[in-house]
Amino acid sequence: MLVDTHCHLDAGYFAEGADAVIERARAEGVGAFVCIGVGGAEQARFALELAERRPDVVATVGVHPHEAQSHGPELRALFEELAPATRVVAIGEIGLDYHYDHSPREVQREVFREMIGFARARRLPIVVHTREAAADTLEILESEGAREVGGVIHCFSEDRVFAARALDLGFDLSFSGVVTFKNARAVQDVAAWAPADRILVETDAPYLAPHPLRGKRCEPAHVVHTARAVASLRNMGFEALSALTTENACRRFGPPLAAAAGIVQN
Repeated sequence: MLVDTHCHLDAGYFAEGADAVIERARAEGVGAFVCIGVGGAEQARFALELAERRPDVVATVGVHPHEAQSHGPELRALFEELAPATRVVAIGEIGLDYHYDHSPREVQREVFREMIGFARARRLPIVVHTREAAADTLEILESEGAREVGGVIHCFSEDRVFAARALDLGFDLSFSGVVTFKNARAVQDVAAWAPADRILVETDAPYLAPHPLRGKRCEPAHVVHTARAVASLRNMGFEALSALTTENACRRFGPPLAAAAGIVQN
């Protein structure tokens, strides 16, 4: 069984509804899902409502760097309301995106720092988005004490140097469809090298469909392609890689995800 540790499932992406998408994934052996609640109040509420309705889903809430400049009192109040819910397992995705710069970089950094503090106060791990912002991401994680809660570097797209720093700060590395791309040599190197107990797999659905589906809408069922690629890079069998990454995901996101995956933790 696999866990998709990062997917966006709201109706803006999947008109057929999250349940249909999830059932397709379950038919492929994906047993649990971390639904990311970013993009605004509607998306945060959707993620939690889905997690409370479906036993195989858990949720996160946070401010994506693209929306950093729209963050304000209303969303802060909503997060205060939602974060204590048992089905909320992390704060995220949060971080920095210097590729698109949809929000000013200084605002991105300010909100990233705020969200780390929010997670620390609630003892929740964080899910980190970083694109073309490696140095600033690592500096903020370290200076803001993110090591206290750890978390996940989502859609890992950096090199071994970044990976070593992130691992030292207490972050797991989550591999998306990017690891299947022919030109992603640095990411493939990290997927082969990283400690076995620190790797996860995800889709980032509806984005970044893996080979051989690249260019199509991604969905959680496609995480099997990513898992096969990582297994090959590590000279492991698919079933062993699936069990390993599921165990790692349950350790990172705790009892709610373990229950969602039907796993009894000691």
